[in-house]
Amino acid sequence: MIELIPALFFAAICGALMLGYPVALTLTGVSLGFAGLGMALGVFDGIYLNLIPSRLYGILTNQNLLAVPLFVFMGTMLEKSRVADDLLQNMAVVFARVPGGLGLSVVLVGMLLAASTGIVGATVVTMGILSLPTMLKAGYKPSLAAGTLCATGTLGQIIPPSICLVLLGEVISNAYQQSQLNSGVFAPDFVSIGDLFAGAIIPGIILVMSYGAYVLLTAIVRPQDAPPLQEHDIAALRSENTSLALALVKGLLPPVFLMVAVLGSILMGIATPTEAASVGALGALLLALIKRALSVSVLHAVSLETLRVTSMVYLILVGAAIFSSVFRGFGGDVLIEEVLLNLPGGVFSAMLVVMLLIFLLGFILDFIEITFMVVPLVGPILLSMGLDPIWLGIMIAVNLQTSFLTPPFGFSLFYLRSVAPPEIRTQDIYRGVIPFVLIQLALLLLLALQPEIVTWLPGLLKG
Repeated sequence: MIELIPALFFAAICGALMLGYPVALTLTGVSLGFAGLGMALGVFDGIYLNLIPSRLYGILTNQNLLAVPLFVFMGTMLEKSRVADDLLQNMAVVFARVPGGLGLSVVLVGMLLAASTGIVGATVVTMGILSLPTMLKAGYKPSLAAGTLCATGTLGQIIPPSICLVLLGEVISNAYQQSQLNSGVFAPDFVSIGDLFAGAIIPGIILVMSYGAYVLLTAIVRPQDAPPLQEHDIAALRSENTSLALALVKGLLPPVFLMVAVLGSILMGIATPTEAASVGALGALLLALIKRALSVSVLHAVSLETLRVTSMVYLILVGAAIFSSVFRGFGGDVLIEEVLLNLPGGVFSAMLVVMLLIFLLGFILDFIEITFMVVPLVGPILLSMGLDPIWLGIMIAVNLQTSFLTPPFGFSLFYLRSVAPPEIRTQDIYRGVIPFVLIQLALLLLLALQPEIVTWLPGLLKG
């Protein structure tokens, strides 16, 4: 019976979360409840609770995690300053004569917005409000419009500088060092957040190009599903942007320059993620000022949203630290290690089981909970089997992205449903995302067969 306590503990956590209780409070409350019960029964050593304060101090003083509020501020400021509006309008001018041009504009703008916000929910909601009515008015098939928006919104999981990658990079680095210590290496190597950013670039580009190719192919094969813009719509757009060059300069260059400055400084080793995030936050302020969109009310709204998201992240971090300590106190890490190491098929089977577990948990848990609950438990085991830490991190990120998009429980679907007009049915959303889910599964298979797609650029940058 004692051996089943870790499984019952994890099941109780998931059950409480499915009932709608706050994540941070659930992780803390259920963990301490099981710890108290275990101490009363004599099957839990209280020393594991004594280690929690030092772990919490380490979280609060972690320099890398300071990048989270700065990236959130940057993304929220770009969102509130209506940068996405300008992007969509100007990209529509650029692709006006291309089959499926409006859909391609949405994919490109979604990519840039995902890179700037790094948060799936914010990107899907923003793009849904801005783009969905426009696409429906242009005659796009509801399922195609909804699927394109949901898919591009999830790009925030994989396109750097993603909040998911920042948090995942920290956890993967700790897991990598732990696996080396367990193997007797007492001067362990580490994985930086910049390494994970570099590993995500090529898969992110492949995904964006695949989305665009699907929209373009659909517009060519079934033009009634993605009709071109009418001449009067093009004329209206051109009236505000007299040339393609002006449209590109006004809409594309400022946010792209900001993204390149932030990401480039990290990849080239010029700045740490926290320092680059500071530059990004300042750059977002300057863009808002140049657009005359910066006001006291906007700054107040951005600051409150940054505080809300950052508080949520850190509270979940605290809860996850308590959960991890209690879970290890019950021997849960040993149980997981025994299960994974004894699977027939070795590392392939272990990786497959973990990816399937993360995929299913993605239906009920956000990426933050999965990152800090599951990855620290399975990461050291998988890495001790010889897997590359950067490849493992990107595989988990793409897997979570796919989970968030998969019907019927994908988070992205609910985000779009909350802002979609009444004429968009839930079935339209489900039907529309299926091709994009298949694209992401194909990417996962490609990365599994060709890990060099992920590892080549980080290796090149390291020299």
